[in-house]
Amino acid sequence: MYIQGYASGRVQRVGFRNFVQETATKFGLTGYVRNLSDGRVEFVLQGEQTQIDNALERIKIGPSYAKVESIDCSQPAEHGDEVFRDFSIRY
Repeated sequence: MYIQGYASGRVQRVGFRNFVQETATKFGLTGYVRNLSDGRVEFVLQGEQTQIDNALERIKIGPSYAKVESIDCSQPAEHGDEVFRDFSIRY
């Protein structure tokens, strides 16, 4: 299963991407996270639904310097059958 999400708030320059990567790895998920030019952070989580839900609960809180105002998630069509081998930070 894939979930594409967008985090808004104070989520850039506060270690948010590293936090998402660590969280995803902890729950055995693959995918990626990256900053967007509009100040949001995009992430794609791939794995079991239960593990994705657990990771999202942590991501909604974020690291201590972040202030996550909202998380918008959907099941992305554009990734189709793509299989991620690990979880990476994209630049």
